[in-house]
Amino acid sequence: MTNEMSVWKNGALLLTLLGLLTGASMARAAEVTTLMSKDLTDIPGREVLMITVEKAPGASDPIHQFSSTLHLRNYSHAFFYVLDGSVKMQVGNGKEVTLTPGQTWYEGPHDVHSVGRNASSTKPVKFLVVLVKDKGAPILVPVK
Repeated sequence: MTNEMSVWKNGALLLTLLGLLTGASMARAAEVTTLMSKDLTDIPGREVLMITVEKAPGASDPIHQFSSTLHLRNYSHAFFYVLDGSVKMQVGNGKEVTLTPGQTWYEGPHDVHSVGRNASSTKPVKFLVVLVKDKGAPILVPVK
């Protein structure tokens, strides 16, 4: 599978999961834009995926390991940077935090992303996500 196909499949999966998790249409739930995908040649089998995520006012995702009733697992190292707006984040049963522009967030390969929602009911939020993951692996996987 080519790198471009892998990025497309990961992006499509993320959009589908975000749409399903929020119970909203994909367009309203989140707009995901792939900025870069790069194999880490000095770390065989690993890649970096850089995306931006824009969520409409009030939009949220289900619980995932990076749900509600559907839990997802993120087997990546995920680094978040808020560009515009504000977002509420929580891992597992940890403290829920509200992040604003310039603030960062990290989720590890075995963290359960229990809260991820736009903190505003009137303004969109946009953040940058950098994922360091196994090459070709999906971004999100359901947690049972």
